[in-house]
Amino acid sequence: MINLPSHRLPGLVRWFPVGAPGSGALTEHVLTTDAGRWWVDRVIQPRVIAAECGDHVLLLGDPQALTPQDLAHFAHRYIEAPGRFRPLIGSAFDRVVPWQRTVYVKRTTAPAAPRPRGITLRRLTAQDARALSTLPPAMHRIHRTWGGPDALARSGYAWAAFRNGRMVALACTYFLGTAYEDIACVSVPDPRLQHLALACVDALCSDIATRRRTPSWTCSAGNRAGRLLASSAGFRAEREYGHYAVGAPAATGRTAAG
Repeated sequence: MINLPSHRLPGLVRWFPVGAPGSGALTEHVLTTDAGRWWVDRVIQPRVIAAECGDHVLLLGDPQALTPQDLAHFAHRYIEAPGRFRPLIGSAFDRVVPWQRTVYVKRTTAPAAPRPRGITLRRLTAQDARALSTLPPAMHRIHRTWGGPDALARSGYAWAAFRNGRMVALACTYFLGTAYEDIACVSVPDPRLQHLALACVDALCSDIATRRRTPSWTCSAGNRAGRLLASSAGFRAEREYGHYAVGAPAATGRTAAG
């Protein structure tokens, strides 16, 4: 597939929804922040278009226009695509795991989260880039849709809790849309500090409301902690969808598992 610069896109953005919650805001995020990439099968009258940001790919069009090798760019990503792409995706990678996810939308006001003594809660600034970059590797996904810790720290779309100068919880806008901001949250693996994630989410949601947008939240069906946190913050289930967690490009065509 061909990497297409953003300035070549005006006639193609109609392929994707506008003003949608969850991953529907991915394309708007890429257009606004330029933190992702666009792919097409050909420049003139493309038959397939993909939007890539962080670990996520939205894929639309005619799968007959591609070969399994054309999808090699998207190895080790999460691919959301219509069901007609399933055989192609299954042949393109050595591992394909269907993954059910739920989109939640904030519908109610939640009680304020408690904040223990010694905890500082604030919006991140450019000076916090180093703190973001030194988070445990499992938490690095939080800044990938912005292009890295520097970009997220400068964005103004993240709130964090600090204890003794150390970042222990963080919530940020993961996909910045025109009507919705899909958020993500991470916290250090310390049960005594887990409630600070809710405080960060509350602060971020207040920010989003001042921008006259609605917070949304997306998590996998098996993520019980994420579902509980969403519910505690006033989010309610809106819709379910599936995507595919894929591995390395397949040396020879293989069939998807599951």
